[in-house]
Amino acid sequence: MATDTKKYWKTNLKYLTILLSIWFVVSFGCGILFVDELNNIKLGGFKLGFWFAQQGAIYVFVILIFVYIKLMNALDEKYNLND
Repeated sequence: MATDTKKYWKTNLKYLTILLSIWFVVSFGCGILFVDELNNIKLGGFKLGFWFAQQGAIYVFVILIFVYIKLMNALDEKYNLND
């Protein structure tokens, strides 16, 4: 049972690391670091870098929350932790 618990938490931390890395790249990378390159592209009349800084990072964060929920539900089911 202890081995299953370690595997569960290792997988959970892997998911968290991947999802938070994606959020960091989108919010910091697209909103700050790559803003000049992204501003050459227009989205709905707005420069893409501006859009990511103002709205895109928030949308991606909300999507990542739902992805995390789906991944954790599957992980809970795999280890019979769903209540």
